[in-house]
Amino acid sequence: MDEDNAGNYAKALELYKVALEYFSTHLKYEKNPKAKDAITAKFKEYLGRAEYIKGVLDGAQPEAAPGDGATGAQKARGGGGDSAKDEDAAKLKGQLASAILTERPNVKWEDVAGLEAAKDALKEAVILPVKFPQFFTGKRKPWSGILLYGPPGTGKSYLAKAVATEADSTFFSISSSDLVSKWLGESEKLVNQLFTMARDNSPAIVFIDEIDALCSARGDNESEAARRIKTEFLVQMQGVGSGSDDPKRRILVLGATNMPYTLDQAIRRRFDKRIYIPLPEAAARAHMFKVHLGDTPNTLIPSDYDILASKTEGFSGSDVAVVVKDVLMEPVRKTQEATHFVEVTDAKTGKKELAACSPGAPGAFAATLTELADRGLADRVATPVITMRDFEKALAKARPTVSPKDLEIQEKFTAEFGEEGS
Repeated sequence: MDEDNAGNYAKALELYKVALEYFSTHLKYEKNPKAKDAITAKFKEYLGRAEYIKGVLDGAQPEAAPGDGATGAQKARGGGGDSAKDEDAAKLKGQLASAILTERPNVKWEDVAGLEAAKDALKEAVILPVKFPQFFTGKRKPWSGILLYGPPGTGKSYLAKAVATEADSTFFSISSSDLVSKWLGESEKLVNQLFTMARDNSPAIVFIDEIDALCSARGDNESEAARRIKTEFLVQMQGVGSGSDDPKRRILVLGATNMPYTLDQAIRRRFDKRIYIPLPEAAARAHMFKVHLGDTPNTLIPSDYDILASKTEGFSGSDVAVVVKDVLMEPVRKTQEATHFVEVTDAKTGKKELAACSPGAPGAFAATLTELADRGLADRVATPVITMRDFEKALAKARPTVSPKDLEIQEKFTAEFGEEGS
């Protein structure tokens, strides 16, 4: 604002852009409603001023007197109907600012175990049109809508993270809370503004998680507001691929749901491809165990991962992640429950450490973890490595979260409307 007041508009514009990025990132994580409202108001104020300054620099707006600053954005822009419309659009942009993913999730295609058909379809829709536009000429058009459906925890949102990482596109991550407003008529305006922003920032991907919450089947008992949101979605999705034959200017709508049957049939038809994301197969589960364990010190050998996969038939990807999370805490529990410790030498560093042991171990001395901390020896306590026994202990109490009945519903939908994603 200092640069703005001094009339250094080029510098002010750059600083406003930086401020907007900070506000956008903060809005993404802010949970306090009052703080969020305050930041959103400031975001809209800066956005309006930045747009006006850009117009001045481009010669499309008359130069305002120095000193107007961000607080004088509306005064500088002038009154009238266009002003009110611009203010309304800026407000909606501010509400959707947190939906734009500014940081890549760092999930690669190879991090997603299995699901080759789903990955291939997403590459066709996202990667190829941008990198090889010559492929998509004439009647050959990229997919404009892909629905990922399947039981909970099978990797639908994880696939979306891989798309956000790998795609050279603007990524909008949307949930129902981003688009539902208590004010009459504002929800459909938010939907309209979302697609307008996506087209302005194309190539773009609009990911709508739990899309069934927004686009469930229309019925006699639904509210007028819910019906208008669905109608606006239908209108916008129908026109997603229109307006430009340039693949780089296209938008992909990526939806994810655990309950495909609850989707409105007109919305379902708007998705060109409907891909079933099933429970992971044995090879995929083995890969998941390896990925989730990462570089944590362990004694497992390659065949152990295959054994773990065979013992987790019917587990989803999130079920496997929960098992590994439980196992990762097992060394901590062992140390916390230990009554005796022994001094050992770390083979890699040569450092003297205190390891938990049984009372009868040579050199063992009685102590608890708390007592060692009180004696100033906390930094010398060694962390036990993870063993196959730790996994066996965790699996003895682990249960899959997806029931056979849930799978029957998903497979029935696949037979009627979808295609296999594995």
